[in-house]
Amino acid sequence: MTAETQDSKKVIPIQAVAAEDEEMVSLYAAAKKIYPRSVEGIFAYWRWVVVAITQIVFYGLPWMEWGARQAVLFDLTARRFYIFGLVLYPQDFIYLTGLLVISALSLFLFTAVAGRLWCGYACPQTVYSEIFLWIERKVEGDRSARMRLDEASYSASKLGKKSLKHFLWIVLSLWTGFTFVGYFAPIRDLGADLLLNQVSAWGIFWILFYAFATYGNAGFMREQVCKYMCPYARFQSAMFDHDTLIVTYDTERGEPRGARSKKTDIKTANLGACVDCTLCVQVCPTGIDIRNGLQYECIGCGACADVCDSVMDKMGYARGLVRYTTQNAMANKWTTGQMLRRVARPRVLMYTSFLLALVIAVGASLAMRTPFKVDVVRDRATLARITENGALENIYRLQVMNASEVNKTYALSVQGLNGIDIVTDKTVEVGAAQAKWVVVRVNVPYGTAQAGSHKIEFTIQDAASSDALHEKSVFLVPR
Repeated sequence: MTAETQDSKKVIPIQAVAAEDEEMVSLYAAAKKIYPRSVEGIFAYWRWVVVAITQIVFYGLPWMEWGARQAVLFDLTARRFYIFGLVLYPQDFIYLTGLLVISALSLFLFTAVAGRLWCGYACPQTVYSEIFLWIERKVEGDRSARMRLDEASYSASKLGKKSLKHFLWIVLSLWTGFTFVGYFAPIRDLGADLLLNQVSAWGIFWILFYAFATYGNAGFMREQVCKYMCPYARFQSAMFDHDTLIVTYDTERGEPRGARSKKTDIKTANLGACVDCTLCVQVCPTGIDIRNGLQYECIGCGACADVCDSVMDKMGYARGLVRYTTQNAMANKWTTGQMLRRVARPRVLMYTSFLLALVIAVGASLAMRTPFKVDVVRDRATLARITENGALENIYRLQVMNASEVNKTYALSVQGLNGIDIVTDKTVEVGAAQAKWVVVRVNVPYGTAQAGSHKIEFTIQDAASSDALHEKSVFLVPR
């Protein structure tokens, strides 16, 4: 390339340009605190009824006595689970499985029929959030008062109210943690040990852990648990259909929304029944606007329906602008009777049938359950030996578990080989709700059985009744 060619080339200078001010956009949005407004109405009444029932059961059940013991006690140390007159062992784990399946099917059934009734009325997160919020209202006031208090600068009054609120929350949380641990350790002994400062480190840990969980979830996280932590909110849509009872806003009747006076003729003003007061948003514990349609955050508590009915009463309009209904009922303008007849649809009948069958099966199994358990373990340290009398002997260890609350005597016998017999004590006494290991020596005459492994069967019978168990094992004959 010649110098003339190089000179003819255009050179574009590169200059540094100062960067313009850029605004940083955060991908994280801080959660906005929700201040639910107090509300009265039929659904609020029934929600508090359920709250009262659940708390009476939870806090009162550990203090109930059944004979000389706690009525409900899951004694992990002794591996005994007492439920009123029922005594269960770890070997009865199948009943826990049945209970979990029954709970799951019940949830499916209730959801298919009436949406998130469990979430809105009986879920522990909802129940304790309601209790904590009630304490907050009593100390700090209703919605507007709490908002003003949070926005105000710190003063003696604000500090006093906040301190009292948190003190009551902590006391309730600690009592809840203590009650929870009282289901796994005798609650009266636990209380005495607390007063004497003799509770184990694990006991203290679980009391504080459950108290902290209650304090954090019900006092601070509240709707965050329902919206982001609970998996039920995410898969509820799979269990909903157009005949599921949900909290719904009647768009056709309510729109167009707008403010007006009582004397306004809504037809002349071209307005719907919704006065756009936003009270339905203010009372919602999760902060959603039900007028935007069904949302996964909705827990079906009916607070918006209660407050909307009160507004309709004041305006002289018909109730039910926000109500429990179904999508089909809303679209087809069904009556309440027509809507309720759709409850008995195939999926509901299927859930109900499965649930009833499982409940009957578990109940029948519990009713027919033999009130004792037996485990047979052959002594592997001594395979077989010849006794002084010239008999072949195998040694077994039997664990006899008495699942009743009276002392029992059990008779032992064995079958399976000619001349087989138990040469040790053929009876065993087991205390109430106790388990006992016994060593059992089983002999057969020498030469009556070929070398190898032979199937035998132990029979353990309650001496006072006809209840008996049969446990299989093997008898080894050496070559």
